[in-house]
This record gives sequence, structure tokens and C-alpha cells, in this order.
Amino acid sequence: MKKTIFKGAGVAIVTPMNEDGSINFDKLGELIEFNISNHTDAIIICGTTGESATMTDKEHQDCITYAIKKADGRIPVIAGTGSNDTKYAVALSKHAEEQGADALLVVTPYYNKCSQEGLIKHYYAIADAVNIPIIAYNVPSRTGTNIAVSTCVELSKHKNIAAIKEASGDISRVAQIRAACGDDLDVYSGNDDQIIPILSLGGKGVISVLSNCMPKETHDICEFCFENKYEEASHLALKLLEFTNGLFMDVNPIPVKEALNIMGFEVGECRLPLCKMPQAKIDNLKAQMQKIGLIK
Repeated sequence: MKKTIFKGAGVAIVTPMNEDGSINFDKLGELIEFNISNHTDAIIICGTTGESATMTDKEHQDCITYAIKKADGRIPVIAGTGSNDTKYAVALSKHAEEQGADALLVVTPYYNKCSQEGLIKHYYAIADAVNIPIIAYNVPSRTGTNIAVSTCVELSKHKNIAAIKEASGDISRVAQIRAACGDDLDVYSGNDDQIIPILSLGGKGVISVLSNCMPKETHDICEFCFENKYEEASHLALKLLEFTNGLFMDVNPIPVKEALNIMGFEVGECRLPLCKMPQAKIDNLKAQMQKIGLIK
């Protein structure tokens, strides 16, 4: 049995941008403090929601270092260090470990893809190079690669591969992973609308987009589940469901950055090729936020 990295709601935090497209570290600090003060259980930096795909090597490293220093041990910081180039993923993972990251989030190789054997070798190469735990990130809709359940079993045998972020949307698959891997591989939901079913199967929490805007509520949904208060968890999750889904009315993280801007956080826009939503979608998002009292 491996040590659990975190339990509850970890925020897949956005990367705020200045008007010139550079990273706004002051705003990133504000968001980290906002999340910590509202009971977020972990910070996930430089993930998909953090626009890691359009960061330079230096920006990627600087964001990881900044988040670790800002959190200052108050909650775990998990660094996104995945790549479709195993050698680069190893180098970035080593840097994150050297800076003090508590764990790594490593997405499956994208575009070039690979076989299941290639996946095992890819993850083992990274896990052999570090001494901190790894969360494998399965998001086939973005990468074109799906980690087979049998591959999850093989990954779970490595002492440093501790968990999987499951964003396939397939609850039956999550049940199969839990049955096959047991306590050797923790499961985190990669979808905010599937927190309750995944936690009911023994999942440890969620890596959340919703937490950017509603960290306490997302934490509370998880906490209710841990306390076997599933009626309360369902009531809160269903109340927020329209907004939860609204955060994906356009390509993530376009809507969540828009929502944060509406809330007054001034996180800027996404980098191209991601662009601002049409006004009709912005108006719809505002209406959803008003409906749940997030804004007036």
C-alpha cells in the first residue's frame, strides 16, 4: 500500500496572463492564496488547465518553482511534467523534484502516441528517475491514447507510480481499475461532474477545474463523500452542475478563465490557439454564475 498524495479537491490551477501574454505571477499568487484559504487540498500547477502546452521551458520551470515557494508546505503541490518526449519529461520531472514538488502529474504521450508497452516503458523511465510519487494522467479525448486496465496494473507495481487521474469519463473503467489495482493505485477524478461516483468506488478525490472558482464547495463535495454523507454531496453537486458543465462550454481553460475574470480576478485571456469565447457564451456563463450566487 502506497502513501496517498492528497485526499479531496486539488485545483488544476489556471495560469494568469498579462495583456502582453506573459505570465502574471502576482495573480498566480493571489489564486494560490484564494484556494488555500478556501480549503483546497492540493495545487496542481502546469496541467492542461494551466496552459502548459504553450509554455516555454523556462516558463514551465518558473511556474512550478513559484507555486512550490508560494504554497510553502501548507498543502501539496503537484507539478505537471508530462510530455510526448520521454527524455524531456524525465528532465522536467527531475527539476520539479529538485524544487520541492510533492508529486508529479504525468499525462500520456500525445500526438506520436504509443503502444501499451511504450506507455509502461515511458512511465517507468520517469518513475525510475525521481523519488517522489507520480500520478498518471489518462485523458484520451486530448491525447489519443488510453491507458488499458492491464497497463494500470503494471504501472501500479512501481513504487513511485502512486495514482491515476482518470478523465476518460468511463465509470465502469474506474471500477475495473479499482478492482484490479486496489490500494496500489489511487484514483482521482479528472472530471468535476464525476466526483461522487468515483469517490463512491474508493477514489481519493478530484483534480478540479471547478475549484478555481469554487474551491470550498468542491472540497465540501469530497468531504461529504468521505463522511458517507452522499445525500449532502449530491445536493451540492447537483446545485452546481449547470455551472460545472458550463466551464466546458468551450475548450478548457477558456471558460474557467472567463469565469475568474467575471469574478474580478483579472487572470487575462488564454494564449493562442485558444481564443476568447463568443459574447453569447459569456452571457450564458454569467447567467449560470448568478443562478448559484457566485456573482450578483
